[in-house]
Amino acid sequence: MSDKNSARFGRINEEFKKELSYIIDQKLKNPNVTGLISVTKVKVTTDLKYAKVYVSILNSKNIKDTLAGLKKSSGFMRSELAKRINLRNTPELIFELDDSLEYGARIDSILKDIMPKKED
Repeated sequence: MSDKNSARFGRINEEFKKELSYIIDQKLKNPNVTGLISVTKVKVTTDLKYAKVYVSILNSKNIKDTLAGLKKSSGFMRSELAKRINLRNTPELIFELDDSLEYGARIDSILKDIMPKKED
């Protein structure tokens, strides 16, 4: 992939990330989708057939149900995306859980526990 192409896909990924964040936050009315959902990253395949959407889910009643709700609503989100982003084909959305924020918080808490306490 040339530099020009990778820059284009970078822009497409960012645009998808921005629009999907908006759609999930403002337009999605699925009762199973609960909690604070952040789209952390989007990776579109080079043929524009699929877009892997990485989401972080915080304060959800049930993370599994929320992820299933997102997958179930992917058709709706795809049609919303098609209205907002002018591409010949709108990729199929594949949702993946991104637990890197959770992982980072766990590492932080472990480090706090093992670091010697400073005396004031």
